[in-house]
Amino acid sequence: MLKKNLIIVAVVLAIAALGGLAWWMLRPTGPGDGFASGNGRIEAIEVDVATKLAGRIEDILVDEGDFVKAGQPLASMQIDVLKAQYDQAVAGHQQAIHAVTAAEAQVTLRQSEVLAAQAQVRQRLSELDAAQRRLKRSETLTLEGAASAQELDDDRARVRSAEAAVAAARAQTASAQAAVAAAQAQLVGARSAVTAALATVARIQADIDDSALKSPREGRVQFRVAQPGEVLPAGGKVLNLVDLSDVYMTFFLPETLAGRVALGSEARIVLDVAPDYVIPAKVSFVASTAQFTPKTVETASERQKLMFRVKAQISPELLREHLRQVKTGLPGVAWVRLDTDQPWPAELALKVPE
Repeated sequence: MLKKNLIIVAVVLAIAALGGLAWWMLRPTGPGDGFASGNGRIEAIEVDVATKLAGRIEDILVDEGDFVKAGQPLASMQIDVLKAQYDQAVAGHQQAIHAVTAAEAQVTLRQSEVLAAQAQVRQRLSELDAAQRRLKRSETLTLEGAASAQELDDDRARVRSAEAAVAAARAQTASAQAAVAAAQAQLVGARSAVTAALATVARIQADIDDSALKSPREGRVQFRVAQPGEVLPAGGKVLNLVDLSDVYMTFFLPETLAGRVALGSEARIVLDVAPDYVIPAKVSFVASTAQFTPKTVETASERQKLMFRVKAQISPELLREHLRQVKTGLPGVAWVRLDTDQPWPAELALKVPE
């Protein structure tokens, strides 16, 4: 009986050995040495929509999962304070304009005073000329005995008085010209105040415009980080968007394989949730330095090696055709072709959802 049991056990072991040998010989070996693969997850560019200034959220116009266009309003902040500041800035601008008008009038007034002072100088010069002529006649008449010494002294006094009047008129002209320069400086300052006030109006208007939060690009709302009524600091996050036209899978390859991958090389992505589909991609990035592979790489032996990060980018045109089917975070495998002379095997032939 024991001998019979031993024979049965030997037969079973022989059959198991033959089955193991057959499996080993017929096991799938993959596409071959001309290809390399690594596991990863679908990723996309994420953008945080945040406030420029501190304030309270007035309203949020979209929900999680909504698709949005570039420039579409997403949320709004309360702007009561900004409106008051804007009205104040506009009033200041108008006041500065009136100050320019007043300064221009002052310049015109001072310039007219210069003209009047210059006319006064000409009048005093004329009076001086007449006094000098009379003095010459008096000097001649006195020498001839036809005029008294008193008359000569009076004429000399008139000349000195006329010379003093000319000097005073010239000083008045210089003073008027200095007043013109001062008025012109005030005018320049008033015009600069108008420019500054206008800049203040433009700055506050820009803050008002920025209080309407708009989508920086086309994408899908991933998270609502805040809710209406919440008070946020400057730079506070309101929404998180994901750009579904910029989707890729990051995976890792050892040095011996990464060195053979060129930018622009063809790639194929197979997702775990849809193994029947093969998605086309291109290598858009290969790291220049190696790193320890993160734990998202499932194989323990791979985590013990220094690997190079590689990014396989999916075509934006293909993504736009299937926007509502694109989901980030899905695990899968990315394949790259190392030898361009080898055709893609049948199991990696392109097949995308209809």
